[in-house]
Amino acid sequence: MSNLSVQNLTKTFPTATGDLEILSDIELNISKGESVSITGPSGCGKSTLLYILGLLDSPTSGVYQLLGEDVAGLSKDRQAAIRNKEIGFIFQEHHLLPQCTVLENVLIPTIPAALDPQEQKGRATELLKKVGLGERLDHRPGQLSGGERQRVAVCRSLINDPALLLADEPTGSLDPVTADGIGDLLLELAAEQETMLLCVTHSVELANRFSRRLDLQNGTLVDVSPS
Repeated sequence: MSNLSVQNLTKTFPTATGDLEILSDIELNISKGESVSITGPSGCGKSTLLYILGLLDSPTSGVYQLLGEDVAGLSKDRQAAIRNKEIGFIFQEHHLLPQCTVLENVLIPTIPAALDPQEQKGRATELLKKVGLGERLDHRPGQLSGGERQRVAVCRSLINDPALLLADEPTGSLDPVTADGIGDLLLELAAEQETMLLCVTHSVELANRFSRRLDLQNGTLVDVSPS
């Protein structure tokens, strides 16, 4: 049974000459613990699809179910609650708060949930130790390398133990060696937590390391997984 199910999803944007269809009849199913990559040329709609799955945007039509719930039609407040608890985000830029320490940055998603602070602090510390940053808890982002900042972002995305982890070009601003390490980290931690991992990337090398690779062609997903 899929924990994420998308059926007949479309997304159009109004233009001066009529509606422009970006996504057309998207079908997607992801199970717990599965890793899926999406490739495609710039501007083809990869990030738009990711934002819809992350409840940051709405489809024009179609069905989107997450953990058995039809989430696309929910109220904004309910979507926000699901987004905070069940969805983790990693972007090309780390988006860390410069005035906060590494540990504080990782703990930010726990604030709306009003969870036990000490328990969450312990979990954040363990995550940071796993990615080799156990000695950098009190450092600020400006004291870290690009790869270290992205590792902090990975920990932040996992702090609430999300069911779905969405990564939008997570290695796009990194050098090849650092990018390779971040790819390893993403796949390892997602598998360990049995998180559904969906990654949008221009890197064919990274995309082929996932259990499934899809390509967005003319608004539709095509399975191009290596045989």
